[in-house]
Amino acid sequence: MREILGRRRKLLFRRGGRSALLGAALHCATEWQWPVLPGVGIRPAGRQQGGARLGLGERTGRRCSCPDPDCVVPGAHPFDPGLLAATTDARMVRWWWANRPDAPIVLATGGRAPCAVSLPAVAGARALAALDHFGVRLGPVVATPTRWSLLVSPYDLAELGELLHSQDWVPSSLRFHGEGGYVVLPPSQIGAGRVCWERPPAATTAAPWLPKVGTIVDALVTASTSTPDGGSRLAY
Repeated sequence: MREILGRRRKLLFRRGGRSALLGAALHCATEWQWPVLPGVGIRPAGRQQGGARLGLGERTGRRCSCPDPDCVVPGAHPFDPGLLAATTDARMVRWWWANRPDAPIVLATGGRAPCAVSLPAVAGARALAALDHFGVRLGPVVATPTRWSLLVSPYDLAELGELLHSQDWVPSSLRFHGEGGYVVLPPSQIGAGRVCWERPPAATTAAPWLPKVGTIVDALVTASTSTPDGGSRLAY
């Protein structure tokens, strides 16, 4: 019976649509023990907010459902519930997505959950090519139209601080998602567009293998400083 349920979850994980979001959220929470929660999501075109009709730009654009009209990451962040509500409890996950079937899947990073290193999309594509060239083994990689996130094994702030202190320089385009951070997971839809796997996890119930953050950062620094003209491959 468990094997049958596992196959069903994998199918949900790969398909598009609302069932895929619930299936993926359940798979992350129950099979991989990754704490998740629903993201705020994007506002459907033409919805009224605060009793006022939205303007043309808001009706035609993808606006965040949070109260901030100038949100810089529309749909791609927690709001209600907050990040601390992230859980691996299947009943809570089902309740959330039963009430908000289009909500993006937010992974709360840090603790025993995966962390991440992210770069702007163009730099991320260059980084993956360089890491492949160096023979660095990668874990899952999440891609949005604007930013790519390389999932890594959990690290704490002390470990990250020591790692960065040991480097003479790190690319300014790098962003670290550790304790208190988050990453939006596929197959979410956010303001920037569709979230997908650039490097998908293996189709198993076991939690994906993850590289250490030091391995990734060391390789990225090497890739970024080894250009013949002294420039950076990982610049914006």
